[in-house]
Amino acid sequence: MTDRLPHGPRSDARDNRGLIVDAARATFLAVGLDVPIREVARRAQVAPATVYRHFPTKEVLAAKVFTEQTRVWRSIVDAGLADPDPWRGFCRTIERLCARQALDREFTTAFKSTYPRAVDFAAMRARSLTSAAGLIRRAKDTGRLRPDVVVDDVVLVLTAVNGLHASTVAGRVAAARRFAALVIPGFST
Repeated sequence: MTDRLPHGPRSDARDNRGLIVDAARATFLAVGLDVPIREVARRAQVAPATVYRHFPTKEVLAAKVFTEQTRVWRSIVDAGLADPDPWRGFCRTIERLCARQALDREFTTAFKSTYPRAVDFAAMRARSLTSAAGLIRRAKDTGRLRPDVVVDDVVLVLTAVNGLHASTVAGRVAAARRFAALVIPGFST
C-alpha cells in the first residue's frame, strides 16, 4: 500500500497543547500577561521548548487563550438563542455570562491593550453584538423583556461584574451569580 494515511498531531502533542492552553489561561488570570513562558511551562508540566513548539511567541499563546475564551462566550449566547423559551434563554445567558465574566476577570482588557493587533477585535465584537441583539429581540417578542432594553444594557451588566470582589474564584463566581439574580428582574416587564 503506497497511499499515505492522513495524520494530524500525535495524541501526546494534542494533549500537551491542551495542557499548555489551560495552564496559560490560569496563569494569565492569576499573574497577568507579563508572566514568563517558563512559568506557563512549569504549570503545564512540560518543557519550555514544548510550549514554544506549539506557540512560537507569548502573543500567539495569549491569542489562543483569548480565542478559546471567546468561543466559550459565543457558545453561551448560542445556547440562549437555541432555547425554545426565549425569556428563559435570555435569563440563563445573563446568568452564565456574569459567572463567566467573574472567571475571566479582566483578561480581555489586558489582552487587548497588550496585543492590540493579535486578532480582529472589531469583527469579534460585531458578531457578539449581533448575537446579543438577536437574544434580546427574541426575549422582547415574548413580552417578558422590557421594550427599552438594548444591547448596551447587557454590556453594562457584564462590565459591572468586574467591580465584584472576592478573595477566591468561587467567591467571585458566587457574587456574580447573586448579582445576575438581582439584575434579571430589572429586565423584566
